[in-house]
Amino acid sequence: MSSIPRRSLLKAAAVAGAAAQFGWALGRSEARAASVAEPAAEERPASITWLEPGGLGAAGGSTFGVAWPKGVHPGDREFALTTADGAPVPVQTWITARWPDGSLKWTAHAVGPEAAGAERYALAPGTPAAGAKKVAVSETDRRITVDTGVVRAVLRKDGGKLVESLTRDGVKIATDGRLVLLRQSDLDDGDQGNAKWERFDGEISGAVVEQAGPVRAVVRIDGKHRKGSRSWLPFSVRLYFYAGSEALRMVHTITYDGDQNKDFVRGLGVRFTVPMRDAFYDRHVRLAGEGAGFLTEAVQGITGLRRDPGAAVRAAQVKGERLPDPATWDQRVTSRLQYIPTWGDYTLSQLTADGFGIRKRTKEGHGWIPAGGGRRAGGFGYVGGASGGLSFGLRDFWQKHPAQLDVRGAAGDEAEVTLWLWSPEAQPMDLRFYHDGMGQDTFPEQLEGLNITYEDYEPGFGTPYGIARTSELMFWANAATPTATALVAQAAAVRVPPQLAASPEDLVRARVFGGLFSPVDRSTPAKARIEDRLDYLFAYYKDQAEQRRWYGFWDYGDIMHTYDEDRHQWRYDVGGYAWDNSELSPDLWLWYAYLRSGRADVFRFAEAMTRHTGEVDVYHLGRWAGLGTRHGVQHFACSAKQQRISTAVYRRPYYFLTADERVGDLMHDLVDSDETFLVLDPIRKIRTEPYTPDRHALSIGFGTDWSGLAAAWLTEWERGGPKAAKAEARLRSTMETIAAQPNGFVQGTGLYDLDTGRFAVAAEPVVGVSHLSAMFGLVEMCAELIDLVDMPAFRSAWLDYCRYFNATKTEQAARYGKNFGTLLLFQGHSRQDAYAAAQLNDATLAQRAWAKFDKSDGYTSAMVWDKTPVQGPAALEPGYEHLWISTNTTALYGLAAIQNLALVGDHLPA
Repeated sequence: MSSIPRRSLLKAAAVAGAAAQFGWALGRSEARAASVAEPAAEERPASITWLEPGGLGAAGGSTFGVAWPKGVHPGDREFALTTADGAPVPVQTWITARWPDGSLKWTAHAVGPEAAGAERYALAPGTPAAGAKKVAVSETDRRITVDTGVVRAVLRKDGGKLVESLTRDGVKIATDGRLVLLRQSDLDDGDQGNAKWERFDGEISGAVVEQAGPVRAVVRIDGKHRKGSRSWLPFSVRLYFYAGSEALRMVHTITYDGDQNKDFVRGLGVRFTVPMRDAFYDRHVRLAGEGAGFLTEAVQGITGLRRDPGAAVRAAQVKGERLPDPATWDQRVTSRLQYIPTWGDYTLSQLTADGFGIRKRTKEGHGWIPAGGGRRAGGFGYVGGASGGLSFGLRDFWQKHPAQLDVRGAAGDEAEVTLWLWSPEAQPMDLRFYHDGMGQDTFPEQLEGLNITYEDYEPGFGTPYGIARTSELMFWANAATPTATALVAQAAAVRVPPQLAASPEDLVRARVFGGLFSPVDRSTPAKARIEDRLDYLFAYYKDQAEQRRWYGFWDYGDIMHTYDEDRHQWRYDVGGYAWDNSELSPDLWLWYAYLRSGRADVFRFAEAMTRHTGEVDVYHLGRWAGLGTRHGVQHFACSAKQQRISTAVYRRPYYFLTADERVGDLMHDLVDSDETFLVLDPIRKIRTEPYTPDRHALSIGFGTDWSGLAAAWLTEWERGGPKAAKAEARLRSTMETIAAQPNGFVQGTGLYDLDTGRFAVAAEPVVGVSHLSAMFGLVEMCAELIDLVDMPAFRSAWLDYCRYFNATKTEQAARYGKNFGTLLLFQGHSRQDAYAAAQLNDATLAQRAWAKFDKSDGYTSAMVWDKTPVQGPAALEPGYEHLWISTNTTALYGLAAIQNLALVGDHLPA
C-alpha cells in the first residue's frame, strides 16, 4: 500500500539523535560525555525557564515536567524551586515516571502566581517553600469545594451544573457553569429551514478530585449531554486551580458517539451566568479583537452623547472604573439617563480562519447593530461591573473555527456568557462520509481503488463514531472590571498559556526517550548546514499550515500528506494523499526537534499536532477503541484502523513535559488495546494464508503493531499506573519471544496469546520485512527498552534488523537465506545503521549510515534547498504560493537522519 509519494510528507522521524549514540564511534568524544556523566554533575539543579518570554502573566499557574538521570534521585525525594537569585518559590511536585530501579525518571511541578516575577529558576533537591496561600479542597456527597485563597469554587458531582458558583471575597462572580449542545436532526443541502433543532444539557455522571494542593488542585467531571430520555456525546472536563490565583482553567473533551447521518452538532458550548449588580453605566463588556485590540463598551454608554457628563466621568467609564455619583454630572445628562439605550447582548463570531464579526443589540426581539470586525479574534471577553465580573477565553479560537462568544442579558439582573466551541451560526457539523463507495464492495475492488486514489476504502469503516476533540478554556473571577493592561494580559494567557520548561541540556543529560537526541550544535560549517536545513523544513511546514489554512475544529494540528504539482495544491481531495494522520511520524520529528532546541514555535506546533492526532485520528469508543485511522480525505475515512496511529509514542513527550492529564488518559486507555486484534485484522485485505483471529493465536506484526503496544505498556509501567504490573510483564514476555523467533525482528510477525502475553515461537524462519515497520516508533521503543531491560537476546535481534535493512541483497540473503525484496526509505533507516554502529562500535557501519543518509532516497545534498515562487493563474494564491520542488517526491522521515548526522562533526563531507 505504499509508493514513493507516500513519503512526501513530514515524516520527520523524531529519531533526531540516534547519532548521539554512535557519535563516539566516529570520533565524537562529546557524545560520550553527554551520555555518561559523573554522578556529582548529574545531581546539579535543573535549569527551568519560560518557553516564551514574559513569564506567568495573567495565567493562574504553570505545570511542567523535568527529567532525571537513572539512579540519581530516590523515589521519595523532595524538590525545591528557587529563582536565579536564590529566592524560594512555592512548588508542588509529583512523580510521573520512574526508572526500573525505582529512582525518579520524570517529575511534574506546579507553580502559582508567586512564580510570576522571575524569568529563570533552578529545581534541586530540598524542602519546598510554603506559599502565602494554599489550595484547600473539601468534599460532601454531592459537592466539591475548591478555595485558592482568592476564589472559592463550588463544583457539583451530579446534575447539570459543573460549577455551581464562583465566589470572590464573598461576592458571587459567576454561577451555573454548564455545558450546552444544539443538535440538528437532518441536513437538506437545498433548504435548512425545516431542520429540527434540539437543546441538550450536560449531565454529570461523576466527579473526582485528582489533586488537592497545596499549589495545584485538579477536579475531573464526566458525563453526557442529555435531553429527556436520550444521553449522548460524552464529555470529560478537568478544572484546574492554583493557590493564590483568581483564574480557573478548563480542559474540555467531547467524544462523538452519534449517528453521522442524523446527529449533526449545531452548537457546542460552555455557559456561565454572571450576576449584574451595578448601575447600567457601571456595567462593561470587553471583546478581544486582533492583537491587543478590544471592543471596549459599557452597557449604557455616556460617551459620545449630545450632552457631556464631564471629562472625568467619560474617562472613568472608558477605564471601566466606578463612575462618580450622577448628582455630580452635568444634569442635562443625569436627567435623561432613561433615554440612553442599554446594550444587553453581544456576539463575536469567527466562522473562518480569516474573518470575525461583532454585533450587538439592546435585547431579544430587537435588531442587531454591527459593532466591528476583523480577521482573527483573540477568543477572549469580559462581562461584569465595578463590583466584579467574569473574564473568559477559548484557546485556538480562530484556528479551531467556527467559534463564537456570546453575552446575553447584560442589561438584566443576570448576564449569560457562552463560549461556543462550535458556533451555532456556522453550518452544522457534518461528519458524513464523503462519497458513496463507488461500487467498491469487494476486497479486489477496494484494492483497485487503492491503486488509483491511494484510499483504503471499505463499507462502514469511514465512521466518526468514537473520535474526540479537546478544547482549553480560561476564566477569571475579577473583583472589578479589569484595567486595559490586565485585559491584554488575560487575553495573552488564553492565546498562549505560559509554560515553564527544562533546558535541552538537562533533557539530554537525563538520557530519556532512549537518549536519541542531543542539543542543537552549529560548531562546524557542516553541522551548521544541517541545522539550517532542519530549520528550513520546519519553517516550510509551519508556513504551509498558514498559507493552506490547515485550520478548523477537527483539522487544526494536522498537515497534509502529498503535494499535487499540477494544481499547485496539496492533494486534500485525493484519497490517502490528503490529511496525514501521523503517517511516517511527523509527531516524533517535531518533538525531537523541540527536545534538541527548546524552541517555543516548534513546541507549539508539536502541541497542536499532539492534541489533534491523539484525539481526532484515534477511536476512544466502540469496537475500534484504541486504534487510529490511516491518512485520508477525512481523518476517520480510511478502513485501515491500526496501532501505528494511536501509538502512545507520539504522546509521551508532551505528557512528560507538561504532565497533561488528558494525554495521560489517552496513553492509559491503550494498555489493553491488544484486545482489538480480536476484532480487526490489520492486513485482512492482503493476507494470502487462511487466518481467523483467535484469542490464543492473534497475528500481530513486530513493527507497526508491536511498537504501538510496547509504547502503551512502557508508559503504564514507568508511570506506575493501575495496570503497571501487567504492562511490564507484557513488555518482557513479548521482547523475549520476539528475540526467540528464528529470524528475530526479520520474522515480521507472530501469533500472540492474549492470556499469556507471549508470541508463539515459529518453527521455520521467515523473512517479513517492510519499509514501514520501523517508521512509527519502533526505533524509539527498542532504544528505550534496550536501555531499560537487560535482555541481550532482544538487543541482538534488534541490532541485526538495524544492520541488515540497508545491507546489500547479497548480505541479506547470506544472513537470512533470502533477501528482503524491494524496499524504500533508505535514508530514514540510516538512523538504524547509526544506532547499530554506536552499539557495536563499528566504524564501517557508521560510514554506511552517512552514505545512506547523504545519497539515497530522501533529503539529500543534491536537493534544491530553496523555495521557488509559483507564477501564473495556476496557483490559488500566486503571490504567496511556494513549492519546494522535492517535497512531493521525498520523505520528511529523512529528517531523522539529518538530525542524527548533526553529531558526526568532522566526519561530515565538506
